[in-house]
Formats: sequence, C-alpha cells, structure tokens
Amino acid sequence: MRKVVVSLLSAVLLFAAAGSVSAAQTDLRKAVNEVVGTPYKWGGTTVAGFDCSGFILHIFNQFNVKLPRTSKSQALAGMKVAREDLRPGDLVFFNTDGRGISHAGIYIGGGEFAHSSSSRGVQISKISETYYDKRYVTARRVISGEDYTVMVNDEHVSDDSHNEGK
Repeated sequence: MRKVVVSLLSAVLLFAAAGSVSAAQTDLRKAVNEVVGTPYKWGGTTVAGFDCSGFILHIFNQFNVKLPRTSKSQALAGMKVAREDLRPGDLVFFNTDGRGISHAGIYIGGGEFAHSSSSRGVQISKISETYYDKRYVTARRVISGEDYTVMVNDEHVSDDSHNEGK
C-alpha cells in the first residue's frame, strides 16, 4: 500500500511540475499567437504587417522591453546565449542572404521560434528545420530577472487591453 501511495504522490508531483512548465510559456506564446498569420511587410512594425525585426519589436513592446529596430542591431543587444541554452524569449538570428545577419525570431521553447517570414508572414518554425539550421548564426538574451518572469507568466495583458476605454 505504501508503494502505491508513494507512486501516486510522485505522479501528482510530476504532472504538477509539467503543468507549471507549460504555464511558464503562456504569456509569450499568447502574444505570438495573437499575430500568427499577419502578413510580411518590409519595414512593418504593426499588425497590418511585420518584417522580422518589427515583429520582435511588437512582441517585446508588450512587455515594456525596448530593442533596436533592425535585426543586425538586435543581434548586438543583451548577452550571447549558446544554442543549447536557449529559453523562451531569447532572440535567434540567421544569415539568409549570405551577407551576415538578415533574419531574426523569438525562441518560444520546444525547439521552436516565432518569426515573420518574407514568404509566409508571422509563423512558428522549428529551429532544426534544414533551412534554418544551416543559416543559424547566434542568439541573444535581452530579458532576464523580473522582466523575464512577467513575460513567461500566465497573466499577460496585451497593449489592446491597456487601451480599452480610452
């Protein structure tokens, strides 16, 4: 009987821990999911259309994190992160044109990143897809501490809700 109780308790703790990991990505994923499908627009920084760095600005502005405008500038912000140490909210950078950093996205966990593709608009892709894997350059951590906790909790409120009633 004691083994059964210990097993059940272990299972409950395991599922509770798994649930908190899932919830830890709710805010960032929610913000991303709100704009998945938005078309690509060169120079775009609004829901009418985003380029890759404009998409990043839009998401991070919701968490009051200010970043440079271009992907090349964003690749210099924060601190460098090894690919194996990526966590949700890290920025990932790619060389898609053969001339250095030319594309960027936001790592959202589970081997996935969100980005605004010039051919498909805002989407979620696997960082291990051959196209991105071959073109991966670096990653940067631009948010940590309390700001990171706010970004990954499950009580995120988008800019739209801040503007209601104004």
